Amino acid sequence: MSRIGNQPVNIPPGVALEIEGNICRARGPKGELNSKLPPKIKVLVEGGQCKVQRQGEDRTARAMHGLAQRVIANMVEGVSKGFRKSLEIVGVGYRAELRGPNQLYLTLGFSHPIIFQLPAGVTAAVERQTLITLEGADKQLVGEVAAMIRRLRPPEPYKGKGVRYVGEVLRRKAGKAAGAGG
Repeated sequence: MSRIGNQPVNIPPGVALEIEGNICRARGPKGELNSKLPPKIKVLVEGGQCKVQRQGEDRTARAMHGLAQRVIANMVEGVSKGFRKSLEIVGVGYRAELRGPNQLYLTLGFSHPIIFQLPAGVTAAVERQTLITLEGADKQLVGEVAAMIRRLRPPEPYKGKGVRYVGEVLRRKAGKAAGAGG
């Protein structure tokens, strides 16, 4: 029995959740999100709560029960509060700046600057040239964009230079031992 799937999703005021067939729509102050519901999953919206129920006890229905509940909960949270992911840039001469409403101009130690186009639904803010904050209503999209930016120059284990998540713990290596006889 799914413990996550049985928990009701509270719908805050100002958020509208609509179910049309197997499409779930959430509208709120931060935007609108759509999601396709898995088969054998039924969603009931009553008052200020949403309950996810499975139809049948086969393996796929049990597997999708908790997933559908979390997807709907993330949609409701995204359109009401939004999601945020922060990246920090470490390295001499490494910096970022925002050019235009949806372009990040990154200098990451390559021979050329990288112009990263932000997708629709994700906004960025750059503080003190080394801290990028991504915001958006779609949790998956914000995380994916953060991972794509990190992938441009992942942190290396010797000096720690590169793009990393704020609070990410790196395993550092010692490097060569100076003056080791050999």
